[in-house]
Amino acid sequence: MTERAAVSRADLERRRPTEVRQVIREGRWTGNSKRLALGCEQANIAILPERHAFDFMRFCQRNPKPLPLIDVTDPGDPEPALSAPGADIRTDVPAYRVYRDGEAVEDLTDIRHLWRDDHVAFLTGCNLSVDQVMLEAGIPLPHLIREEAWPSQYVSSIRCRPAGVFHGPQVVSMRPIPETLLVKVIGITGRFPRSHGAPLHVGDPAGIGIEDLARIDWGKPNAVGPGEVPVFWACGITAQAVARAVRIPEMITHKPGHMFVTDLPVIDPTRDAA
Repeated sequence: MTERAAVSRADLERRRPTEVRQVIREGRWTGNSKRLALGCEQANIAILPERHAFDFMRFCQRNPKPLPLIDVTDPGDPEPALSAPGADIRTDVPAYRVYRDGEAVEDLTDIRHLWRDDHVAFLTGCNLSVDQVMLEAGIPLPHLIREEAWPSQYVSSIRCRPAGVFHGPQVVSMRPIPETLLVKVIGITGRFPRSHGAPLHVGDPAGIGIEDLARIDWGKPNAVGPGEVPVFWACGITAQAVARAVRIPEMITHKPGHMFVTDLPVIDPTRDAA
């Protein structure tokens, strides 16, 4: 058997999304998805039995900040045909996380053996989608410029609007932003509602129930340096926090940070309107 060539993040940054997904499907990339296929939408994944799908769709619609809907598959169909024709949601995510009764029980790189005819996959927006926009704007976000860096993510005191069986807290992601760039960053992210839009909160973490920035729930700690402000955005991991809160019998998600790369280009609606 011929050994497949290794790939690097730098290589995948400029690849087409179909090529990135093929590399992932072949098992040649199982790392996080930051900066992959720059300029294309990345998506959070939540896979549920059909009996919970309508409640979850309503839950996303009622909570568009953390869970902006991009695509929903038909029951039993693993192809997200609107956002990535030809893709397979069972193999094309770098890493998955399986929840049973609200507990994370295992991480996998292929879920074909778990897929059932009643499974429905939801794809929701991710702020990694605007990485290219931030790079072009010269925003020095740590996760863009340091390989080992990642946003810090916390369960906040902000509550989601419930729908059916689903209720729980919003998860937020924090990035330290230089005060001199705060208005610019808020303005840029506010133009991309499908990628969580503008921040939910700026400043004192205690204002949204976070007592200690060093105690993260997901991601990696990010120190807030001199002249910087902690800025908090809605985060798609909210679905996983809700799975824990309601002790959902089954939910399959992406492993945090390991998103699905769609074919959809990141579009600035305000620029298009002009």
